Amino acid sequence: MSTEENKNSFEWVYYVLGLLTGMLAVIAVTTSLGWILLGGILGLIFAGLFLNKIVKGREY
Repeated sequence: MSTEENKNSFEWVYYVLGLLTGMLAVIAVTTSLGWILLGGILGLIFAGLFLNKIVKGREY
């Protein structure tokens, strides 16, 4: 990747959104810290799948 692509890369936004929505979804159901962490991990996994399988190579 060139430096210009690194400047305009917003992939980190999807990972942060996946982490937060996974954690918030679990907080809505339960308040156990272990389940909240698991929800965050699952959110990161879904964000990675979304970026690498659905939007990979898409032109904007």
